[in-house]
Amino acid sequence: MQINNNQLLRFTTAGSVDDGKSTLIGRLLYDSKSIFEDQLEAIEETSKRKGLGTVDLALFTDGLRDEREQGITIDVAYRYFTTPKRKFIIADTPGHIQYTRNMVTGASTANAAIILIDARHGVIEQTKRHAFIASLLQIPHIIVCVNKMDLVEYSETTYNDIVTHFEEFSSKLAVKDVRFIPISALNGDNVVNRSESMDWYQGSPLLHVLETLHISSDINKIDARFAIQTVIRPQREGFIDYRGYAGRISSGIYRVGDEVVVLPSGFTSKIKSINAGDKEIEEAYAPMSVAMTLENDIDASRGNMIVKKNNQPEMMQEFDVMMCWLHNNTVRPGAKYILVHTSNEQRAIIKEVVYKIDINTYERNTEDKNLAMNDIARIKIRSAQNIMLDPYRDNRTTGSVILIEEGTNETVAAGMIVG
Repeated sequence: MQINNNQLLRFTTAGSVDDGKSTLIGRLLYDSKSIFEDQLEAIEETSKRKGLGTVDLALFTDGLRDEREQGITIDVAYRYFTTPKRKFIIADTPGHIQYTRNMVTGASTANAAIILIDARHGVIEQTKRHAFIASLLQIPHIIVCVNKMDLVEYSETTYNDIVTHFEEFSSKLAVKDVRFIPISALNGDNVVNRSESMDWYQGSPLLHVLETLHISSDINKIDARFAIQTVIRPQREGFIDYRGYAGRISSGIYRVGDEVVVLPSGFTSKIKSINAGDKEIEEAYAPMSVAMTLENDIDASRGNMIVKKNNQPEMMQEFDVMMCWLHNNTVRPGAKYILVHTSNEQRAIIKEVVYKIDINTYERNTEDKNLAMNDIARIKIRSAQNIMLDPYRDNRTTGSVILIEEGTNETVAAGMIVG
């Protein structure tokens, strides 16, 4: 299978406290030689000051001094690295229960999730919590890394027991592709290089799995969705009659000559031209950012959506979402919020909390309607005007929304539209 060298893979890491997430990312960066020389020197010096005989790999991700002093990572840390085969963005999310919202933030755009399990402790509540959130966010690929195998004498039996336990509970979740790798992040076993201590494991090391994950199939190529971000009307010679609609294609493929509909107005037209930067192209597809012109002079603006005539999203004012509450303030049914969906912003209210989910047991609680930070629940929302919606399971972009507090402009919730 041919992998595009410029293809970007976004992945998130999640695990319980001290499962070794920071060490694993440090090992990936260190062994793949993705560390700048001055950064490596600084971390080597810090490791010496701490009295360590080796480089403290966790320091590659725990970049803030306060975090180092506390010994915990308290927010989503993004790291970037490149190998000859692929580019990567890592979202390192906290393992603490009270930071569930950070995992939702870090995982929302991820192609893959690495879930770490301490081989000594096996599957615990936090493992189930992270797997549930990965499933809820429809992350296509989950890689379960059973870490600290060196502390259980590289036991194949211990590893197999953990795999069986994970498979038993994850069978209830909507996960498409789950892979298991036994590793020791501290010693580098099966991270970048194969482990000599676990010759019973016949699979690939973690980096090889990340480099060869086939992610182009994760993009919805059927439902053409193009949310207009801005209208381009340059007032200079040669462009007087130019009216371009700029934005990023969420899904599907657009070609010059395609019949399209502008929503919510319902006006129809054909694509006259497509520009990517200063280059005119015949075809554009997700996730390209382009400017389109239409054959008819249609009054379209930011927040409108250009779709195919024979394949349109639902237009609704009232709909259900699976919502993760992100804010210190508790949810207030009846309160007004700003709902943001693609480039569309509308006033909206929460009409009802249908049920709350215990993400340790996956049980639905229809009695407790009080939502606090990190809670996940199914909620009914009503917007001031129609929203062009797809179920989140079909389209992660047009199927997601956020709520913003009007007075403070703070993001209070993120949700996935239920189909």
